Amino acid sequence: MCGIVGIVGKKAVAPLLLEGLKRLEYRGYDSAGIATLVNGHIERRRAEGKLINLADRLETSPIDGTTGIGHTRWATHGVPNEVNAHPHATDRVALVHNGIIENFRELRDELESAGRELASETDTEVIAHLITLYLEEGMTPEEAVEKTLVRLEGAFALGIVFAGQPDLMIAARRGSPLAIGYGDGEMYIGSDALALAHLSSRITYLDDGDWAVINGAGAVIRDGDGKLVNRAVYEASISGALTGKGGHPHYMLKEIYEQPQVIGDTLHSVLNPADRTITLPKLPVDLAKVSKVTLSACGTAFYAALTAKYWLERIARVPVEVDIASEFRYRAMDMPKDGLAVFISQSGETADTLAALRYARSQGQTVLSIVNVPESTIARESHAVLATHAGPEIGVASTKAFTTQLTVLACLTIVMARARGAIDKKQEAQLAQALTEVPSRAAEVLNHDERLKTLAYEVSHATDVLYLGRGTSYPIALEGALKLKEISYIHAEGYAAGEMKHGPIALIDENVPVIVIAPSDDLFDKTASNMQEVIARGGRVIFLSDPGGAKKLGGLAAATIALPAVDPFVAPILYTIPVQLLAYHTAVIKGTDVDQPRNLAKSVTVE
Repeated sequence: MCGIVGIVGKKAVAPLLLEGLKRLEYRGYDSAGIATLVNGHIERRRAEGKLINLADRLETSPIDGTTGIGHTRWATHGVPNEVNAHPHATDRVALVHNGIIENFRELRDELESAGRELASETDTEVIAHLITLYLEEGMTPEEAVEKTLVRLEGAFALGIVFAGQPDLMIAARRGSPLAIGYGDGEMYIGSDALALAHLSSRITYLDDGDWAVINGAGAVIRDGDGKLVNRAVYEASISGALTGKGGHPHYMLKEIYEQPQVIGDTLHSVLNPADRTITLPKLPVDLAKVSKVTLSACGTAFYAALTAKYWLERIARVPVEVDIASEFRYRAMDMPKDGLAVFISQSGETADTLAALRYARSQGQTVLSIVNVPESTIARESHAVLATHAGPEIGVASTKAFTTQLTVLACLTIVMARARGAIDKKQEAQLAQALTEVPSRAAEVLNHDERLKTLAYEVSHATDVLYLGRGTSYPIALEGALKLKEISYIHAEGYAAGEMKHGPIALIDENVPVIVIAPSDDLFDKTASNMQEVIARGGRVIFLSDPGGAKKLGGLAAATIALPAVDPFVAPILYTIPVQLLAYHTAVIKGTDVDQPRNLAKSVTVE
């Protein structure tokens, strides 16, 4: 997870940029850097490692300038060194970037064919060179950036400065969040309000697709179509900025909207988009010889484990057992030699999961944990850790932690399948490419928010709701039902769609909404038959599919949401988002405490 900050100011900005980066260091600490404008030129200071190294560099080699940008990095593709550190620059442009550019390989090839020399291994550098190319063609900075943004595929937040123009900065976002701060003759940008808390209490949050031309007097904001727009300015106290809601009414909604960014951040930590390969921390076990994978977790994380069972068995061809952590050790089973035990927890402190981990270790298992807090107890007691770079999750109902857990488990599946010879290099590249597209597709899913809000009014009047899915959609049905129960207090159940006729179909009538999760995969026709059985008995179906599925069956449902068409492998990640939004809006309509639902706590540290 990367953090960015920028200032168009009246005094030396280097110390202020450094303070902003300190506030963002939780987002990344593999390298850091700042760039300022000095006598019309771009000056940079960058350092590998933690932010203290950049501070030391600035002590020995100070940097002037009243306009500048800064970045703290979690290494993506390209090793964490000074060459790959941000800001990236040409003689005319410097920029910082949080996100992932999906088509950077094509852009890099184009730029190199045009004779441009790129110094780093990153996707970010192509943006700087593309803007420079357009400037050399005679475009203004605004024109060059606008043309560049159209060509970028993926999710990003950008801060851009230009040589010779100290009163100009351009900011843009798609998928990744970005805030603008207002000062007295000064302006600021940051990944979140926390980065700007020492500078400004007046904050504007750019909408998805927005880009802004900023000078000391203010900001002119345009949307993705280039139309001038006004965005609200919020007053934020310093203390509020530390855990701000980012302009959203609830933490949960803010965290739902952060998913394109944090999924990208999580992918960055393990996936190299240049050659579409995934690298995980070395385990003290040969993945090719793992006899069995045991997955264990609680609550929402358990549904991530259940999804991974389908992936690992079908793609990696390895036997998998999934257990609720609170039940795991009470079966007192003998665990196999060369077994891999995987434990999933947002906090890394879940008591039942920790107890299950300790049992697995006592059974000689290699233990891998998937956590959002690398310093947690579960992480410390594991042989290896895969971090979900979701950032702080304040809302009790897990949202971005879940989708990043799925992202990590998908990466684990690819690596294990490769190690076991279950997929070849071409298949590995196809699966990795599908993952690379998820952040931008997730941003597209968020465009259905208003439609889901409308549907939530119908759901809010129900006393019972059913969720149906097959294959990897079945755990998402379970998760959708859990979310609705957690925050709206409506009874909801998730079922494998084929099980409807074995009992639950008796519940169907016109008062029971049925949410059907059915991407166009090899189980679509089976799910379609189950959906028609529901409709035939008067059930009101809310149908989640893609354009192909919507065309086939959308006319039969009471309501249809057509999500982006994606590889079925990554569909569970995307289809999670609409069920989260449906639950959120239903809870808001019912007037419940969305962020702190009754009887629930964020981290369950007792059994």
